[in-house]
Amino acid sequence: MNTQETPVTQEAMADDWAAALAESEAGGRPAQAAAHVFQPLAASAAGAPREDIDLVLDIPVQLTVELGRTRIPIKHILQLAQGSVIELDALAGEPMDVLVNGFLIAQGEVVVVNDKFGIRLTDIVTPSERMRRLSR
Repeated sequence: MNTQETPVTQEAMADDWAAALAESEAGGRPAQAAAHVFQPLAASAAGAPREDIDLVLDIPVQLTVELGRTRIPIKHILQLAQGSVIELDALAGEPMDVLVNGFLIAQGEVVVVNDKFGIRLTDIVTPSERMRRLSR
């Protein structure tokens, strides 16, 4: 984030993103699906207090949005110049992968608000599916 942005600018940007989110929900996207995914955390069956989860909430993770991949020989990499085009394995209009620390957690589509790119999540990987992919 730009450290020179004023709180007023940050507030306006947050309002713009909130408006874009509201617009997407009004456009036929089921709001209840997001509510289902982000339910408040309850104490575990063992009775561990809420404070236990608070210990990990501020740990930074690497969030990556992946447009596509390709494999090319090093000789082609050395020939790249400004204006070169690299063909990716993803098709135009395909959802983009959202990864946390290299693990797929969601897919989404690109949105632009105030000349800044963002991603609107269209599908979130269930915890059971994430565990299945980890065990491969």
